[in-house]
Amino acid sequence: MADTLAPVSPLQGREHKISALPESVRLSEEPFVAMVDLRIDAPGWAAPVSGVGLPTVASTFARSDATTVIWLGPNEWLVTDTIRTGRALEADLRAAVAPHGGAAVDVSAQRTTLRLRGTHARDVLAKGCSLDLHPNVFTAGSAAQTTLARAGIVLLALDETGTDHRILVRSSFARYLTDWLLDAAIEFSPDGR
Repeated sequence: MADTLAPVSPLQGREHKISALPESVRLSEEPFVAMVDLRIDAPGWAAPVSGVGLPTVASTFARSDATTVIWLGPNEWLVTDTIRTGRALEADLRAAVAPHGGAAVDVSAQRTTLRLRGTHARDVLAKGCSLDLHPNVFTAGSAAQTTLARAGIVLLALDETGTDHRILVRSSFARYLTDWLLDAAIEFSPDGR
């Protein structure tokens, strides 16, 4: 029965509010991204995941066109993919790590992905995030598990200027966080509304 249901974005109905943001703060949803939690504690195992090597430096990520691998802990990564389904990604990763005692679990339904861009993107994030987001500190390729407006997120820095970020947030907090981001961006609107 579940396979017959159409997926529904947690932000369905928010498109008109999101599209009203100014150019200096652009917010969009990247819905239905496959996400798999990958765990492996096998020293020396570093097979690439969909052509992307596992990041071994804390709080970083690596990516290709469709796949992103985010370091979450010494033996844990979150693998996202915009082309494959969560089921297919999980099967591929499980086949790669199971012989080495690893595990792969599809967690696609757990989170949705937001993209925050623009010259004031960092200013908006700074209103609710305690990390130092200056591009000299939170550089391109940085990833952090943190809170934004009291919601747990995974934050990725996508560029060197601090103007492009990806935010992975639990689906149950997506509407709350989107509304918070919209409110935090009000001061950057030309008319302040």
